Amino acid sequence: MTTEAPAPATLYAPYQRDGRFFHPWGGERRSFLDLLRWQLRRAPGRARRPRAPVPAVVNDGASLARDAPAAELTWIGHASFALHEGTRTVLFDPHFGPRALVPRRQSPVGLPLASVPADSIALLSHNHYDHLDAWTLARLPRSLAWRVPLGLARTVRSFGFEDVRELGWWGEDEIGGWRFTFVPMQHWSNRFGQAPYLTLWGGWLVDTGRTRLLCAADSGYFHGFAEIGRRFAPLDAALLPIGAYQPRWFMRPVHMDPGEALAAFRDTGARLLVPHHWGAFDLADEAVDEAPRELRRLLATPRHADLAGRVRLLAIGETLIL
Repeated sequence: MTTEAPAPATLYAPYQRDGRFFHPWGGERRSFLDLLRWQLRRAPGRARRPRAPVPAVVNDGASLARDAPAAELTWIGHASFALHEGTRTVLFDPHFGPRALVPRRQSPVGLPLASVPADSIALLSHNHYDHLDAWTLARLPRSLAWRVPLGLARTVRSFGFEDVRELGWWGEDEIGGWRFTFVPMQHWSNRFGQAPYLTLWGGWLVDTGRTRLLCAADSGYFHGFAEIGRRFAPLDAALLPIGAYQPRWFMRPVHMDPGEALAAFRDTGARLLVPHHWGAFDLADEAVDEAPRELRRLLATPRHADLAGRVRLLAIGETLIL
């Protein structure tokens, strides 16, 4: 039996009630009891550490100070990227710190934090510790401009940043001719000192005038990817998460597995897929480097073989010319 996808109109429906955000299309919520059930069932001694060092290349970040004639996308690690085109640099979920609250980073950071230009723009997806990192915010130049989800401007401003603006789903802002649109994702928010669902979550659509890409920092698979692809076509790249997906009964609503990421990629119609959200932090029951192995296995099957030439699995610190 198949389940019919929610109507696209649900992506434009009200998404806040009584001060809390929610999915108007009915995306599942997980309770503290679900979290406790997962933790109690986790197999002791399971192999979660990388089988081998996560692929990485040395990148001193000097290219961020140069004029880039074409868009350059560098994987900093986990869900963090730097997009550099012309003289402008945009950071997605900048996380240069050694931990995501408790989990320790298990791979290097792809760029030196000191290489971040002082006039960069930082885009934040949501308030989880592997995306919003206090260690990083305390060390980035205070001159950065931030665009953040509803409810998070106060947190970012508390670190001394002044140019901070909140956006809701489908909200837009323009800086120097670049357009930034905050788009829906199927996820959630939670942080110590903030109640669950008190701040919004989502992804970013960036249009530089020459390059257009989607960065979905965290999401379960949902009908929003098809609507984003329809509304913003053509997309040069989709940056989609593939890790932290086991066990499926707990993770499916909020984290795609590699197969679902491929389905989301097809939905967006993007030219290239850049997978991320793996290799840095032990967040789930699969090994932190299992996701790309599963992705490669799927790409070798007849069902997905047509996508193999359009997937770019980057090494940490690697730069892709878009």
